[in-house]
Amino acid sequence: MKILVTGANGFVGNSLVIQLLQRKYEVIATGRGDCRLQFNGKNKFIYASLDFTKKEQVENIFEHHQPDIVVHAGAMSRPDECEEKKELAYSINVTGTDILLAAAAKWQSHFIFLSTDFVFSGDKLMYNETDETGPVNYYGTTKLLAEEKVLQYPFGKTILRTILVYGKPFTGRSNILTIVKEKLEKGETYNVYDDQVRTPTFVEDLITGIIACIEKETTGIFHIGGKDVLTPFDMACKVADYLKLDKSLLQKVTRENFSQPALRPLLTGLNISKAQNELGYNPISFEEGLKKTFSS
Repeated sequence: MKILVTGANGFVGNSLVIQLLQRKYEVIATGRGDCRLQFNGKNKFIYASLDFTKKEQVENIFEHHQPDIVVHAGAMSRPDECEEKKELAYSINVTGTDILLAAAAKWQSHFIFLSTDFVFSGDKLMYNETDETGPVNYYGTTKLLAEEKVLQYPFGKTILRTILVYGKPFTGRSNILTIVKEKLEKGETYNVYDDQVRTPTFVEDLITGIIACIEKETTGIFHIGGKDVLTPFDMACKVADYLKLDKSLLQKVTRENFSQPALRPLLTGLNISKAQNELGYNPISFEEGLKKTFSS
């Protein structure tokens, strides 16, 4: 079975490719520029440079490899950057998804799309898959528009919404846990939101959810998150305690007293019952994820 992965150079894409290769799948990893994965040259692994906003490039890749499954993990995912560069964000997150869907349709590939809790407004906790959407920033808007295009795809399609992904980075992309470590080790203060509530997702749990969809050929919308309900400040404090760093350097901020270009939804925990029941999804605790993130 051939699986094409977009965004393979990124945090999630890199972890996914590792797990797929361990399961002996044939992987076509794609990303912008040169391969930054640490295992280039392995059997059943092909890397292809791809800008998925370019129709001709996408068509050539699909024509050559004819994937059975596409996991679209590539995106412009920094909310502030999306807010400040809306045209680029739309091109990558919406137009790029549309181009990939058109190419995948020719081969009737199962299309798995990674989305976000930011498609919701953040006015309640523990969102279900069927709850009304209403993004409060442009990143969320582009991902919701892309979701709508995926839902129109005439063949197998799966949308996985995830939330605040963390874990051990294999590439240069940091996440909240590693940023806290870097800041506190340097003795720098770090502003962390205490009025936003999330159910943070350990990256390997997210990968397990993706692979379950592949192996079960599951379609539909699923929420893939963690079990623990935490604010980013809670997470940062747990990192400081675990690594025995100076917690006093962490500064509590709220949406009202610390502004960023992109508004963040306040309450967006994801209800994972459907994934637990249909995919056998069983995420680890945040404490376990924290230990795995900083294990040698």
